Amino acid sequence: MLGFPILRRAALIMFMAAMGPVAGLAQDAAPASEAGTAVQPVPVPEDLVQEQPLSPLSEAIALRIEQDSGAETGDARLLKLYEFYDLNNFAPIWVGQDGVNAKGRALVDHILGSEVHGLTPSDYGARLLKGALDATGIEALAGLEVRLSKALLSYGHDLSAGRLKPNKVDREVYIYPQGPDVGALLRGAAVATDMTAYLDDLAPHSPNYARLKSKLAEYRKIAARGGWTPVPKGETLKPGMSDERVIILRKRLVESDHHPGTAPADERLFDEQLAEAVKLFQFRHGLTPDGVVGPRTLKALNVPASARVEQMVLNMERRRWMEDDLGERYIFVNLADFFLKVVDRGKTIHTALVVVGKTYHRTPVFSKDMKYLVFNPYWNVPRSIAVKEILPKERNNPGWINRQNIRVVSASGKVIDPYMIDWASATARNFPYRFRQDSGRRNALGRVKFMFPNKFNIYLHDTPSKSLFKRTVRSFSHGCVRVQNPLDLAAVLLGWQGWSRKQIDAVVAAGKRRIVRLKTPIPVHITYLTAWVNKDGSVHFRDDIYGRDKRLEKALKRSHVASPA
Repeated sequence: MLGFPILRRAALIMFMAAMGPVAGLAQDAAPASEAGTAVQPVPVPEDLVQEQPLSPLSEAIALRIEQDSGAETGDARLLKLYEFYDLNNFAPIWVGQDGVNAKGRALVDHILGSEVHGLTPSDYGARLLKGALDATGIEALAGLEVRLSKALLSYGHDLSAGRLKPNKVDREVYIYPQGPDVGALLRGAAVATDMTAYLDDLAPHSPNYARLKSKLAEYRKIAARGGWTPVPKGETLKPGMSDERVIILRKRLVESDHHPGTAPADERLFDEQLAEAVKLFQFRHGLTPDGVVGPRTLKALNVPASARVEQMVLNMERRRWMEDDLGERYIFVNLADFFLKVVDRGKTIHTALVVVGKTYHRTPVFSKDMKYLVFNPYWNVPRSIAVKEILPKERNNPGWINRQNIRVVSASGKVIDPYMIDWASATARNFPYRFRQDSGRRNALGRVKFMFPNKFNIYLHDTPSKSLFKRTVRSFSHGCVRVQNPLDLAAVLLGWQGWSRKQIDAVVAAGKRRIVRLKTPIPVHITYLTAWVNKDGSVHFRDDIYGRDKRLEKALKRSHVASPA
């Protein structure tokens, strides 16, 4: 295309569409000798030709983009890059006739410093880009212009929406973040007066992300210094004991900001101040806060700082998957923390412990709107539970379903007399009925369930198994989320539409099934976070109960681009 006027792409497409029947002769019409008339060339309207020829640099950029635009591969993102430059006369963003401009250098600097976001500079060709910053000559500068724009597309996407597609990493994570539009990303860069600020703004705006980013830098410094002091194995350390390892324990806690106060005269003594520091460490790591350094606490103490850095990196990626705006009011469930909170205009107004799915009934990650509550609900037993658990129990212990207030229901909804069924021969293949448990104190869903319709049939609900909330690790359900003190949660949600706790208690006491719809649906976010930073600056870690950290870590490692030698 060099040396010729440049046709505006959009206008040219419109022109060719209008001339479709003529253009079609080249493919479909008979040759001129057969058709009896020669095909006349179609003149290009003058308004489709630019009066001003491109500068040599813009022409070189146009040629390079045509070569690299992805037209051959069908790469939609690179085709959009071509369209952006075409619509802007191939004007450069990052370079000028004399070399790389301030924007180009700011982009490279930002990529070189991308580790602060838990990203890897080499994934965006940082080393090569830095080495090319002193490029001169039209061809070299044109090539660098295109490479910098491609780097922006990749880096801007990853910084904004995460490097990986969540559902490609883990089929149980149903989040679909949308990266910035290619055209918008390039237009923003073209008009930005402060490129560093523009790139900073692409990252999540959530305070949670900012706090994690800040602590990541601190933990990297700790890891670079060799990490923290390991506590030797030995017998369980308890308050009141005297042991040489207590001196090391106290040092270790100071290193991770769990200050145990002034050491006693006998530094080997496990005093009350040290016990309180241990409890704080345990609380921040999802352990039973008993002040005793047993096997689980010792294991957490001895996780290397470098491993905690990696854990923070994984959770920064998860934060990039999430929307900045979770809603004015919303419910946030962290499966790894077994914890629920209700947030109203940025403030947590209610919290509750929760029980989540077993490791072989993992609760998925997703977001949906809660639309209604059901008081005194039935439990329509899922087919898998019916045939795998209830059928064997009734077969081995006749009358068990009656004692559990479970009815047998036909496909038409008719209640079947269980004594008319041959339980001995009933199997998963030939059992045509379903089970429904009546409302009441034995009901598996308890007194209330909170419905946010979804394809997984997951919801929040009460439970008769209150003792499970005393456990530290609470993964016992078939996938649904059991909530501690669920009527308190109901009081918060229905309080927004004028209900009192007295009204709720009256509905429950009546014992009849009742549906109450929310006037304004409430977003429910089921998440999985194993590292975060609270507003007070305290860093929290949780065990990877579902193995999702491991899968994400492997996927991120596979995604890295090898650095050139």
